[in-house]
Amino acid sequence: MIKIHDLSKVFRTEEVETKALNSIALEIKEGEFVTIMGASGCGKSTLLNIIGLLDSATSGSYQLLGKEMNGLKEAEKSKVRKQNIGFVFQNFNLIDELSVYDNIELPLIYNNVSSGERKKKVEAIAERLNISHRLKHFPQQLSGGQQQRAAVARALVNDPKIILADEPTGNLDSKNGNEVMELLTDLHANGATILMVTHSDYDASFSQRTIFMKDGMVLSEKMNSRNVDVLVG
Repeated sequence: MIKIHDLSKVFRTEEVETKALNSIALEIKEGEFVTIMGASGCGKSTLLNIIGLLDSATSGSYQLLGKEMNGLKEAEKSKVRKQNIGFVFQNFNLIDELSVYDNIELPLIYNNVSSGERKKKVEAIAERLNISHRLKHFPQQLSGGQQQRAAVARALVNDPKIILADEPTGNLDSKNGNEVMELLTDLHANGATILMVTHSDYDASFSQRTIFMKDGMVLSEKMNSRNVDVLVG
């Protein structure tokens, strides 16, 4: 599903050149649940943003579903992003002025889905995530866990090919955080492909595979089911 080869990202100012990613090689297969870990500044969020087509690499190859993404124009990236990628953020990124229903509905509006079909999809995903009773509420009327469920519902309502989760439990207490991780595990069990960035060893343990980064490079991988370290050569 995702194939990355020799991918680099350089941030330049007039005085400084910073290499955020250095010759990254990575492959994620359909149906995998993969975690990226590393210290702040190691490049994991930059990599996630490139995979999510929110940023572009300086060089190298990034293929999504067999198509090269590096070098696409913004309009093309936006189209691919809307059709294939669902985002779950640490800060939920819900719009406070909109109800939960309206927040979840937004991606469908952007994809020009008819009003009748939108209603069906929103109600179905809300029921699946156990927030049907909260659709008329506003984000600030929800607990943190409920807000993240609403954010996950918004990410899933378009049936994306891949879910990108950036510190999805970072603003939650342990109880609500655990509920979100169990939710992601359930989604994976039902066939979802998930790539998650986290600082939490506990959250990473829910995934099949953990990739460790340092200084913009992939250092190693760990298969969580067998707990065997696999060096990346």
